[in-house]
Amino acid sequence: MGELLVKTKEIVVPGQILANGMDFLPANGTFRENDNIIASQLGLINIDGRLIKIIPLNGKYVPKRGDTIIGRIVDMSFSNWYVDIGCANDAVMSSRDSTEFVEKGADLAQYYSFGDYISAQVTKVTRSTVEITMRAPGLRKLSPGKIMKVASSKVPRIIGKQGSMISLIKEKTGTRIIVGQNGIVWISGEPENVLTASEAIEMIEKKAHREGLTEEMTKFLESKCKNLKVIKGEQHVQEKK
Repeated sequence: MGELLVKTKEIVVPGQILANGMDFLPANGTFRENDNIIASQLGLINIDGRLIKIIPLNGKYVPKRGDTIIGRIVDMSFSNWYVDIGCANDAVMSSRDSTEFVEKGADLAQYYSFGDYISAQVTKVTRSTVEITMRAPGLRKLSPGKIMKVASSKVPRIIGKQGSMISLIKEKTGTRIIVGQNGIVWISGEPENVLTASEAIEMIEKKAHREGLTEEMTKFLESKCKNLKVIKGEQHVQEKK
C-alpha cells in the first residue's frame, strides 16, 4: 500500500521523496524512481486524486496552446504584429487573427500600434515561434489601465479555485481585472481602487504558499475598501484545468 509523505501546498525541493508505492502517479515536476515519486524542481505540492504535481515557485513563462495571455505590441510587418508576452520569443499575430477586418496592404498601426496591450490566445507553439489569435470570446485591445507583472507560476493562486480569489478582489475593490496566464495583469478603475487591487495581488504573490490566504485577503480588503467607489466588474481569465 502506498504512502503519501507530503501535503497540498507544502514547499518541496528537488530530490525530495513525495510518496512511495503505486497508489500515486507522478505528474508535472515529479518522476518515479523504483517505488518512490520524487520532486524534480522547487515548488508547491498539488495533489489531484492520485496525481502528484509541483507548481514551480519561479521560472519564466512557458507558453502552451490554449493559454489566454496579455501582451504588448512591439513590432509589425506588412501582415503581422509581433507581441511581447514575457517569454524567450515574441509571439506573432497575423492580420487574419485580429478582431478587426484588415484590408490588404493597410497600415497595421491603424488597428494596434506600438505599446498597445491586447488579450489574446496561444494557438501554436514551436521551438522558434509562438502564434496567437484574438478571434475568441473576450479577447480585445485593452483600454488604459494599470499593467503589473507577477510570476506566471503564481497565477493559479491569484485567480483561485473557480475564480474565487480574483472575484473577491474585484468585488471588494470595484475594479475590472484580467489576469493573463503569462503573469501579466491588467487593472482598470478608480485610481484608489486600482491601488488597493494591485496591493492585494502583490500580497497573494508573496504569500501564495500559505494556508488560510483567502481569509487573510478578505480581512485585508474589508479594512481597505469601506469607502471605495464600485464599478461593474469584468470577466477574468480562468485557470486552465
